[in-house]
Amino acid sequence: MGTNVLLDKSVKPDDEKLSGVLGETYKLWSELKKYLASNYPGTVEEWKNYDKYGWNLKILLRKRNLFFLIAYDQYFKLSFVFGDKAVSVVEKSGLPDSIITQLRSARKYMEGRGISIEIKSNKDVGFVKKLIDIKVNN
Repeated sequence: MGTNVLLDKSVKPDDEKLSGVLGETYKLWSELKKYLASNYPGTVEEWKNYDKYGWNLKILLRKRNLFFLIAYDQYFKLSFVFGDKAVSVVEKSGLPDSIITQLRSARKYMEGRGISIEIKSNKDVGFVKKLIDIKVNN
C-alpha cells in the first residue's frame, strides 16, 4: 500500500504539481475530468488537507460529494462512499468481483460503505466511470 505523496501542508497542490506526482497516469486523471465535465457539468474540485493523510482532491457535484482523489507516486486512488441503494446497483453492475467484494466487505457507516480504487490503467478508468455514474444516479 502506498502513501499519499502530497504531504506538505504549506503547499496546496495544483495541476502542475499533480502532473509531476502522477507521471503517466495524469493523462488518466485528465480523461476522468473530461468525462465529468461532459457528463456532469457543474462538478467542482476542492483541495482538502488532512493532518494525518496530506492533500486530497474532493470532487463535488453541486454540493454532493462524489469521490476523493488521493495521489501516490505514479498512480492515484479514487475513494467513494455508496449508500445502500447504490451498493445494490454496484452488485448488479457487472463490475469486477474484486470491486463488488471490496464494497460488500467494507464497514457500514451512517453515510454508507467506502471503497478505494487504484487507477493505473485505462481499464481502471472504465470501471471508475461506471462507479461515478452509479454514485450520481443513486
